[in-house]
Amino acid sequence: MAPLDDARRAASVENIEALSAQAFRTIAVAYRNLEGEGVIPAEEGAPVDESLEADLVYVGIVGILDPPRPEAAKAVVESHRAGVRVIMITGDHPKTATRIASDLGIVGKDATALTGMEIDKLDEAALREAVRTTSVYARVAPEHKLQIVDALQAGGNVVAMTGDGVNDAPALKRAEIGVAMGVTGTDVTKEAGNMVLADDNFATIVAAVHEGRVIFDNIRKFLRYLLSSNMGEVLAVFFGVVLSTVIGLTSGDGGIVLPLLATQLLWINLVTDAAPAMALGVDPETEDVMARPPRKLTDRVIDGRMWTTVLVGGSVMAAMTLLTLDILLPGGFFEGTGSLDTARTAAFTVLVFTQLFNVFNSRSERASAFHRLCANRWLLGAVLLGVLLQVAVVHIPFMNTAFGTTPLTGEQWILCVVMASAVLWVEELRKLVWRATH
Repeated sequence: MAPLDDARRAASVENIEALSAQAFRTIAVAYRNLEGEGVIPAEEGAPVDESLEADLVYVGIVGILDPPRPEAAKAVVESHRAGVRVIMITGDHPKTATRIASDLGIVGKDATALTGMEIDKLDEAALREAVRTTSVYARVAPEHKLQIVDALQAGGNVVAMTGDGVNDAPALKRAEIGVAMGVTGTDVTKEAGNMVLADDNFATIVAAVHEGRVIFDNIRKFLRYLLSSNMGEVLAVFFGVVLSTVIGLTSGDGGIVLPLLATQLLWINLVTDAAPAMALGVDPETEDVMARPPRKLTDRVIDGRMWTTVLVGGSVMAAMTLLTLDILLPGGFFEGTGSLDTARTAAFTVLVFTQLFNVFNSRSERASAFHRLCANRWLLGAVLLGVLLQVAVVHIPFMNTAFGTTPLTGEQWILCVVMASAVLWVEELRKLVWRATH
């Protein structure tokens, strides 16, 4: 044995620093010789006599390596790609924390950690400035975690906090999203959190972000499709009545005739629209779902751009429906030769087909409708079902009676498809312009 002088203390500290820089957690080991009556048998669960923790003989430093899970680094990369900043808050040595954070890709190799003692020296404004650039915090106490969350929120950030101990509970409660560990987490932490991880895996949080974005995108697709379809129906009926004398939609005594019957509108809403709308709910993710920055807090599910798309799409649907009526009816801009039943059946079919074309438009605000056209087999099946049902309602006699339809000729079917496809080409042109200018 030798006395633990300043030189030996400095050597031990140097060893601690070296091990910490290699991501090891360090524990000092020491012992004390007890003789005679001082010897106490070691029993599990027995109280510790703290008076014995004196006059110890220092043995050395033990390094414990607790490596992150292999998938954690990939999850960090995916988070950064999605515009989500990852921050590490730990009670470990600063060098251990920065080395682990560097290995995970949270920070670069030359990054430094902000310690709890350094946080205590900062006022609120200085801490708000520090958290903008600091992503590793070491030797922190529970109150420091709460301060970090508050500073991030003050900077306009939406914070998700994860932890497993009782000391993490206040910060989890304060964060917008508190994520508790389900395996190692305490009951207090689970109560404070908004979400509990069943596998204690950071990658699961990133997977939840991914799944949440896919669900949100599909909700918007669903709304974009149904709102534009309903807009088309409303505008077609409204302007069909307003412009009835212009397009020749009048009865023999000069009275106004509705462009579409109530049963036909019910058919569209309850039968034709339902299957494609549900199929959009399981539409596959887009390639950029985790390459987009997070939405702003002020962003709405139905924003101004969606309303513009809905209005333009609905207007095109209504215009093509009424134009078909005008082409087939006598007395309008085009002098048609068809009967009212034929013209109304064709307009009814055009409105159905515009909505079936529009479902492909609704899959993306930016990408072409032809991009990954066959990716959603449920959607293709729903569209095919809609076409078959429309053919049936036009050509099966008892359905003619129920819905006020009449069989169409081959030329009239071609006219219906051509007119209905306009909604696809107009939206394709809009998307092309958007991609060229953004």
